[in-house]
Amino acid sequence: MKSFRKELWFNTPGRRAFINITPRVEECLRESGISEGMVLVNAMHITASVFINDNERGLFHDFDVWLEKLAPHEPVSQYQHNSGEENADAHLKRSIMGREVVVAITNARLDFGPWEQIFYGEFDGGRKKRVLVKIIGE
Repeated sequence: MKSFRKELWFNTPGRRAFINITPRVEECLRESGISEGMVLVNAMHITASVFINDNERGLFHDFDVWLEKLAPHEPVSQYQHNSGEENADAHLKRSIMGREVVVAITNARLDFGPWEQIFYGEFDGGRKKRVLVKIIGE
């Protein structure tokens, strides 16, 4: 069994963003030389997310609006966590959207269902954050 590890780095200028990272994960898979196994992709920061969904612009708008209704950024005084960073909402949004995904690898390809893609969700941007890609298999 082989193992491959790579970090992807992001620094979004805005507070929130959704980025399709499927091509970068596919690049990692090619680098790994693994054709059968599993890939774990996880956000290594508590205010960011990795998730699988459809690559459709309207959906990301809907996510953004829905998450802001569930955990609005302002007023920041509504949260006990805010002790200088004022990012409590980002922690909650990450909990909703998830930390990681695991995808099967079959014949050196990500074994997705129809329309599935991997996304990085940023909820407290403006600084460098990383995503871990860990591939295990043969």
